[in-house]
Amino acid sequence: MLDLALLPGDYAICRLPAGSPMPAGFTEAAATGAEVISVTWTPDEVSILCPAARAPQGATVETPWRCLRVVGPVQLVLTGILASIVSPLADARVNIFAFSTFDTDYLLVPAVRLNEALAALAAAGHRVAAA
Repeated sequence: MLDLALLPGDYAICRLPAGSPMPAGFTEAAATGAEVISVTWTPDEVSILCPAARAPQGATVETPWRCLRVVGPVQLVLTGILASIVSPLADARVNIFAFSTFDTDYLLVPAVRLNEALAALAAAGHRVAAA
């Protein structure tokens, strides 16, 4: 059983062309520590997860998503954490977007499927509380 925190507000999953710079305002937002923002650069794209209101202009944007955080920190040597969350959601046919940090895992579900996701997680024995 895991404890999960449902973060407030809607999130966006965004794509910018490869080599794009950090969008304006993201460094300042990250410095406040009040929002979850993830930026990943690859040779093929720049992927950004951010609060929906911060979606960068010109990006391909998928919204609205809701964000769940595994209450942590979670030790890196542990196995099966993400699988224990993703499996019940897959069984409920709820699509996800997942990412991890050094301390924990995050999982996004479409806002329109949030109730189904919460029910599937509860049925699997996980506890979800508002952050």
